[in-house]
Amino acid sequence: MSTTPITFPEGFLWGAATAAYQIEGAAHTGGRKDSIWDTFARVPGAVADAHNGDVACDHYHRSGQDVELMKSLNLKAYRFSTSWARCMPDGRTPNPEGIAFYSRLVDELLAAGITPWLTLYHWDLPQALEDEGGWANRETATLFAAYAAVMHEALGDRVRIWTTLNEPWCSAFLGYAAGVHAPGRQEPAAALAAAHHLLLGHGLAAAELRRLDPQASLGITLNLTVADPADPNSAEDQDAARRIDGMHNRIFLDPLFRGEYPADVLADIAGLGFETVVHDGDLAIISTPLDLLGVNYYQGEALTKTAARAEKADQPETVTTTAQAAPESAERPAPTPFVSADGVHSVPRGLPVTGMGWEVQPEGLLRLLTRLQREYTGPAGIPLYMTENGAAYPDVPDADGFVNDQDRLAFFDVHLRAVRDAIDAGADVRGYLAWSLLDNFEWAYGYHQRFGLVRVDYETLERIPKASGLWYAKVAASNALPSSRAVAHVA
Repeated sequence: MSTTPITFPEGFLWGAATAAYQIEGAAHTGGRKDSIWDTFARVPGAVADAHNGDVACDHYHRSGQDVELMKSLNLKAYRFSTSWARCMPDGRTPNPEGIAFYSRLVDELLAAGITPWLTLYHWDLPQALEDEGGWANRETATLFAAYAAVMHEALGDRVRIWTTLNEPWCSAFLGYAAGVHAPGRQEPAAALAAAHHLLLGHGLAAAELRRLDPQASLGITLNLTVADPADPNSAEDQDAARRIDGMHNRIFLDPLFRGEYPADVLADIAGLGFETVVHDGDLAIISTPLDLLGVNYYQGEALTKTAARAEKADQPETVTTTAQAAPESAERPAPTPFVSADGVHSVPRGLPVTGMGWEVQPEGLLRLLTRLQREYTGPAGIPLYMTENGAAYPDVPDADGFVNDQDRLAFFDVHLRAVRDAIDAGADVRGYLAWSLLDNFEWAYGYHQRFGLVRVDYETLERIPKASGLWYAKVAASNALPSSRAVAHVA
C-alpha cells in the first residue's frame, strides 16, 4: 500500500463557503429590510420550529473573529454572498451602511491573506421586489444587473472573483413551484419564468461586470445532480432520468454554454407559456462567455416512473437531492418542483445517507465533473471549481463543545478523492470550497441540520472547530490528502 500523500495541482484553491442570510443575523440593522426569506420564515409551518435568520451566527458583528478563524484553518479563499436586501433594501436604492459592511469584510479577508469570492445572489431577494412579482417579473433581471454594478463600484477594486447566482434551480423551482423555499409560491408557469429571468439576470450582470472590469473572473454556480434510471433497462426509468437531468441540469447548462434551451425540455414544458417568456436576444445575453463554472454537488439519484418500484421505495414524488426541501416538521404540502416530471420518484439504492437523508455518492461527483468537462466547460475553455460540497450529520459535542465528526470528515475525504480522480481523468478543476465554514440557518430546516467545519453554539455563539475542520486545515495547508482514506460509514 502506498504511503504517498495524494497531492493536488500547484495553486489549487482551498476555501469554504457561506451565505448571507444563513450566517449574518442583524436582520434589521444598518438599514437592512426584509428579504423574501425574512417573510417566508414568518409563515406558519414554513420553517421547522419557526426558526429564522434574525440572529443566525451573528456574523455581521463577528466578521473579524470569523476571518481569524478562517486564517487558523489555512483557508486561502472565502466564498460569501452579499445580501441584496442589505445593500439595496428596496431593490433599487443603494444603502451605504449595508454596503460598508462588505467593504470591511473584504478588507479583513485581504489583510488575512484570504481571497474574497463574492456571490451576488444567494436567495435573499428584497421583499419589495417580490411584491412586484419577484423573479417571475422580467424587470427583476434588469434590476439585478444594476445591483451588480453598484457592488462592483464599491468592491471591484479589491474583489477579483464574482459569482452572479447561487443555485438558480433552487430559487426558481423550490421557491416558485414546490413552495418549500422563499417566496413559497406553487405556480409552475411562474417557476419557469423565474428560471429564465434568473438566467437573463445572470447574463445582464455578467455583461455589466465585464464592461466595468474586463480582468475580473466571472462565473455562476449551479447545483447539479447525476440522474440515473433506477432500472437501466426500463424505458420508463430512462425517461424519468432524462426528465430530471433536463429540468435540473440542462435547463441551465445549455442556455449558458450553447445559447439554447434543450429541445426535449421545451417539449416537456409545452403548454406552460414558456415561449412567451423568452424574448429575441435573451439567449445571446444568457450565453455571455464566463471565466469559470461553480459546481455544487451533494449527491445524485436513481429515478423511476414505474409505480411498483416507487411504491416499494415508499418515496414521495422526487423533490431533489442537492437542495433543501421542507423537513417533515415544516408541515407544508409540497408538489414536485420538477414541473415536467409528475410521477417521477427517487429510489433509495442502499447507500449510506447523511443527516439530511441524502445518499453519499462520491463516484457521482467524478462522473459529473468529467461530463461537464467533456460537454460544457471543456469546449468553452474554462475551468471548474467546486463551490459547495459537504454534509450534515447529527453532531454530538463533548463537554468542551468539541465535535468528533468522523462521518463528515470521511465525507470530505471521499469526495476530495473523487475530485482528484476527475482531475486525473482530464477535468480542469482548480479549487474546492467546503460547505460550510459554520453551522448555520439551514433554510426550511432552521437550525436542526449542521453542515459546518466549525460548530456554532447557538446560545452563546461560540465557534469551535470540529474534527473535520482541523483535518481540512491540514489538507489545505499541505495541498494533499493522506494516503489512507478516512474510515466512517460513507464508503
